[in-house]
Amino acid sequence: MKCDIILAGVGGQGVLSISSLIATAALQQGLHVKQSEVHGMAQRGGAVQAHLRLADHTIHSDLIPKGSADLILSMEPIEGLRYLDYLSTAGALITSKAAVENIPDYPPQDEVLRAIVKLPRARVIDAAGLARKAGSARATNVVMVGAAAGLLPVGEELIRRTIRAVFARKGERTVETNLAAFNAGREAAAPARPTTA
Repeated sequence: MKCDIILAGVGGQGVLSISSLIATAALQQGLHVKQSEVHGMAQRGGAVQAHLRLADHTIHSDLIPKGSADLILSMEPIEGLRYLDYLSTAGALITSKAAVENIPDYPPQDEVLRAIVKLPRARVIDAAGLARKAGSARATNVVMVGAAAGLLPVGEELIRRTIRAVFARKGERTVETNLAAFNAGREAAAPARPTTA
């Protein structure tokens, strides 16, 4: 078993936090993990991407070859499209709906979203709206972890325990907000999960 994930977004959206949270849960499950450094602009608003590889066997490289990613998890829609050449033919794209118009020629958002929903396995999540309903706009990235949960080789309860551990030092209210954000993302993406016969 292996699961190769491209994480994409812009600086300040928590791409590294998402990668770290999933990687921590995967390690606790006993999986092998390779995680790349975030590539791109370090400044807020600059494009960033990271590679996260999970497997039940040794992984020799932290970089995902083009055409082999199982999942693109994107905090911003055009950033999700930017890395489509990494996606395998059976791979899925899950992206947050909210655009960050950080370039002068950013295409109309409706065109970007139409291009995404035409993909065979794509899901657009109103992550910012769900995070606000959960109690904090800052939990948008945790909503996206929830949206991806059904496609990850990591148990959802283990991810919840990891969220609890990661946010414990910030107090119980922050923990509960982030758990609610995770659950909201999970429910929003539920139809994107593969079914078993």
